[in-house]
Amino acid sequence: MTRFNRLMVGVFASTSVFALAPAVHAATLRVTVDNLAPENGTALTPAWVGFHDGGFDLYNRGEPVTEGVERLAEDGIVDALNAEFLDSGAGTVQGFITGPAGNTAGPIDPGETTSFEFSLDANAASSQYFSYAAMILPSNDFFIANGDPFAHQIFDDAGNFLGADFVVAGSQVLDAGTEFNDEVPENTAFFGQQTPDTGLPGEGGVELATGFIPGGNILSSADFFNADFTGDGYNVARFRVELIDDGTASVPE
Repeated sequence: MTRFNRLMVGVFASTSVFALAPAVHAATLRVTVDNLAPENGTALTPAWVGFHDGGFDLYNRGEPVTEGVERLAEDGIVDALNAEFLDSGAGTVQGFITGPAGNTAGPIDPGETTSFEFSLDANAASSQYFSYAAMILPSNDFFIANGDPFAHQIFDDAGNFLGADFVVAGSQVLDAGTEFNDEVPENTAFFGQQTPDTGLPGEGGVELATGFIPGGNILSSADFFNADFTGDGYNVARFRVELIDDGTASVPE
């Protein structure tokens, strides 16, 4: 990847925002994101994650996305998504997991692993479920996210930790339907785009992505000749949610 492209993603990615729920006996969780794409494959924008009570729905297949998801899917910007999450009332703990140390404003490149720790109340309903979203790079508006808000339960009703460890396959990559997939460099994030929201607008709803243009600009690039995520066995990411500290050690007798 060129230094120019890395810097542009750093511009589009907003400052990390972390809202911690008040918890007397807070548990500490580590969320880890692995980019499983091969070398010269797809990168990921820093990943948005949130914990909630099951009431925060990122998208519905076939329907237009919210402004927050559009901005993430087109440019990797999460300000609007952060606001939508808080406005939903479903949770307060969210974050933006950037690339590994030394790449704190940039993407998660193929083969890289990055993580962040969160503090939250294991007994709160707003801590039970986990959601994620990240843009696929380079692309006009491809992204990954869970459409089912109940897909990843982290704590049960009694506050027992369940955790999560799952892989997002290339066959699960989504097209936001908000921007025409022309792969023109000045319209395509991480491929030459210099200003957010510059592509030709689309008018569709969320659907599974059909892949990049065969022989098009992206797959013909030396940097992304392994970016065909529609290929057999292609995986784009792994997410893990682990319990680091259950908070009981600090509870006074």
